[in-house]
Amino acid sequence: AEYMAAVLTHSQSNLENVTYFIDESRKMGIEVLGPHVNESGVYFEVNKEGKIRFGLGAIKGAGDAAVDAMIKEREAHGPFASIFDFAKRMSNRAVNKKTYECLALSGAFDCFTEFHRRQYVAAKEGDVSLTEKITRYASKVQQEAQSAQASLFGGSTGTEMPPPKVDLIEPFGEIEKLHFEKEVVGVYISGHPLDNFKFEMSAFCNAPVSLLNDITASEGKEYKVAGIVASVEHRMTKTGRPFGKLVLEDYSGKTEFTLWSDDYLKYKSFLMPGLFLYIEGNVVRKTWGEMNLEFKIRSVELLNELATKRVQGLALKTAPEAITLEWVARLETLCRQHAGKASLKLVLRDEASGIQTDAIARQARVQAQNPLIQLLNKLGEVGVVTDKGEVRWLGALPLKIETAKTEVGTISPTFALELAELEN
Repeated sequence: AEYMAAVLTHSQSNLENVTYFIDESRKMGIEVLGPHVNESGVYFEVNKEGKIRFGLGAIKGAGDAAVDAMIKEREAHGPFASIFDFAKRMSNRAVNKKTYECLALSGAFDCFTEFHRRQYVAAKEGDVSLTEKITRYASKVQQEAQSAQASLFGGSTGTEMPPPKVDLIEPFGEIEKLHFEKEVVGVYISGHPLDNFKFEMSAFCNAPVSLLNDITASEGKEYKVAGIVASVEHRMTKTGRPFGKLVLEDYSGKTEFTLWSDDYLKYKSFLMPGLFLYIEGNVVRKTWGEMNLEFKIRSVELLNELATKRVQGLALKTAPEAITLEWVARLETLCRQHAGKASLKLVLRDEASGIQTDAIARQARVQAQNPLIQLLNKLGEVGVVTDKGEVRWLGALPLKIETAKTEVGTISPTFALELAELEN
């Protein structure tokens, strides 16, 4: 962990490298945590639990002087007990309103659980944000302290200024929270906007978008990629013809697509930042320009509509000896808890003999979505039945979801009968 923290610190100025090494750390089983006002140093460091903690110096807009002042105060007088304790102990000259907002949006104040990130930067109509209240509160506390020191009698009046009241407002949605997180830190830390689409990407994509940055040896190959639109451009050629550029980002990095003439007119509606897209195309030889090859887009779809359009059902494969009463009860419970419109195909395969038996669970219609797939992975190998009837086996999906409780109960007669027919 110490080595990877040093590597991340060395790469701190290169966000692509930081993203890469964070991913590598997680693959090695080393958790990388976001900035924390009571734990972070200036750079990436390893905490007492052996996890890498983001440095406060990586937060855009925080300011070197403010970061140094925070760390010195914390080391001298202990951790900050609350956001108002932080405000009382930190001078407004060192930590201004912008610093508060950047720290809040990065997650550095998440340790103060009484408030969420949006409260620091937004408020109800007619009110002001928590950040505004904090800076006013800090100014009054510090002015009162200075007045007491300058008074004839000196010392404190014995009364402590109460912290301001803060109204409840709705927190950021997950995508919005991650957007601001990346805006102030430069990378996604607590999650990724594509986390909810790992099922679709595993089932339908055959390459990361970063692979399209070098297609010199890929002539004729078909690639299927997905990601979030990071940026777009709508432009005109010298001859007055419109064209557009689209930057697509996934876990591996970014790539840029240029859409000319008919392609631009056909896919113009997809050129919007924040959209989740699934793109299919081929590497073909160009008829003009310096580059010999280009990725020619064949189709563009919204990623969040892919499952509805292309998934006919799910498949669950396991060995015959794995089927017990408890296994059947858990499967039926999951089907009931995640009822939907997709079919469920059960596949029993004996690896020793190579004999395989398939059957459709007639009474089970399920949701072809990430949460159910993650839970079905505990019962066997999960696959997607496409609209063409093909089964694409997914393997394990490392999703960040809450594990649903599945109580083992009695098995319905129809469900038990279907399993008995399948085994026979």
